[in-house]
Amino acid sequence: MANFKAGRMAEDIKRIISAVIRDLKDPRISGVMLTVVRCDVSSDSSFCKVYISSIDGYEKAKEAIKGFESASGYIKREISNTLHLKKSPELKFIADNSIEHSAEINKILRDISEQEKKSEE
Repeated sequence: MANFKAGRMAEDIKRIISAVIRDLKDPRISGVMLTVVRCDVSSDSSFCKVYISSIDGYEKAKEAIKGFESASGYIKREISNTLHLKKSPELKFIADNSIEHSAEINKILRDISEQEKKSEE
């Protein structure tokens, strides 16, 4: 039963952080196109790992993590107020390169498709 609760909470936290990104004024966060890829909440809801990815690359995501860490108090307060929690989970932000990786795969697939079209002609 607790596993379902952790999953629901992870999705709620992901939604809230995605909304809060627009409100943050930190230039490390606001100037970059960021995505919350995934949230993992511990079974006792005391810790949450938040995976952040950037379209601009892994280095930009690592830079944005520093901005998220400085704004973690504000983000925790928003999570606590929105979900009506007595104790908000500790947030750990982790840079992820999944969007950059998927863009590379998409480019490779497009190149293969173009080569097949040229070979048919």
